[in-house]
Amino acid sequence: METEEFDAKNYFGRAVRDMQPDEQPREKMLKYGAVSLSDAELLAILLRTGTKGMNVVDASRALLARFRGLRNLSKQDWQAMQVIPGIAKIKAITLEAVFELSRRIQVAALGDEIIMNSPEAAAAFFMPRLRDLPHEEFYVAFLNNSKILTGYKKISSGGTTATIVEPAEVMRQAIMNQAHSIILVHNHPSGYLKESKADIQLTNRLCESGNMLRIPVNDHIIIAGDGYVSFRNKNLIRD
Repeated sequence: METEEFDAKNYFGRAVRDMQPDEQPREKMLKYGAVSLSDAELLAILLRTGTKGMNVVDASRALLARFRGLRNLSKQDWQAMQVIPGIAKIKAITLEAVFELSRRIQVAALGDEIIMNSPEAAAAFFMPRLRDLPHEEFYVAFLNNSKILTGYKKISSGGTTATIVEPAEVMRQAIMNQAHSIILVHNHPSGYLKESKADIQLTNRLCESGNMLRIPVNDHIIIAGDGYVSFRNKNLIRD
């Protein structure tokens, strides 16, 4: 991802200990609650310490500026975060772990038994996993005869515009997992909320294979940012 140049000298400031108590992130949180803290202050609590010439709040602000906000920062791996002075390996790993936990919390909120009887349900489960990836990934979800999710498998991982999917491998996984039906899911890192000709052709091939094996394809969901496309909703898959 292209980002603007980061100029560390613009973020040098006072040490946290020299701030007024109401300005110090931990003390501010204790007194007013987490909701009162800015994104930079919340990050500062996770990072704990800054470096000589850059306090932890300034380091947090620098991270947010470098990656143009919290959403883009949450997409980064720990190696990318180390571009900021004061963000050492352990701190960067801590942030990546927190961002991954936040994604898992979104999925956990759906409950232990996931019923994928609608495009909305499938998108809600896979969106936290796929929407922020910088490359395409293709998954197949396995459903029982009550359309309850029994498992899922990543079939392939590719570049920014495509990934190679072999229909034989999709069906092999469906058989191995004793699926009654399946849902196909992949992401568009570009955020482009429309199926491609290749997407349609692949879906048709998989539907044909599934019908032959009596493992129907219920839907194909494309995740693009915070939106999604359902082949079922667009009548591109029919019973």
